[in-house]
Amino acid sequence: MILDSIKSFEKYQYLAEGFDKVYKFICSKEFSPENEGRHEIDGKRVYCTIGREQLRDVTKAPLEIHDSYIDIHALLSGTETIGFKDRSLCSLEEVKYDEASDIAFLKEEEMPDNYLSLGEGNLAIVFPSDAHAPLIGEGEIVKAVFKVRIENNLEELAEKWKE
Repeated sequence: MILDSIKSFEKYQYLAEGFDKVYKFICSKEFSPENEGRHEIDGKRVYCTIGREQLRDVTKAPLEIHDSYIDIHALLSGTETIGFKDRSLCSLEEVKYDEASDIAFLKEEEMPDNYLSLGEGNLAIVFPSDAHAPLIGEGEIVKAVFKVRIENNLEELAEKWKE
């Protein structure tokens, strides 16, 4: 996981394929709290959802994981806490992965090891190796969540889930 400023994203634009398109979107007029909704940047490979989100208590924020996308959480308004844990330390037994939505929610017993706080203008880059619990806190925020598809062996991952 990487924590930084939205203004500093330029230095990450070549970190992974598609990040350059995220950077161009961040620099565009479309990247605004007033521009809520889903924005197709490169079809299903790179897209962004901007919206208002209600924060929740830490006990109601399960850890989640993704196999096919890197998440980039960019906070446009408010303060949010995100819990995280190294995925390799999580138990995936009896966890159901929703392939269509690229998400699995871990069991209640799985709690974050650490928490980070995002303020307005911060971003967190969350990789498939990072289990994370977003939207912790009180009140409402406006955030953009970018999804950047990564190329991996999906058949191999599907077999892993069956084990």
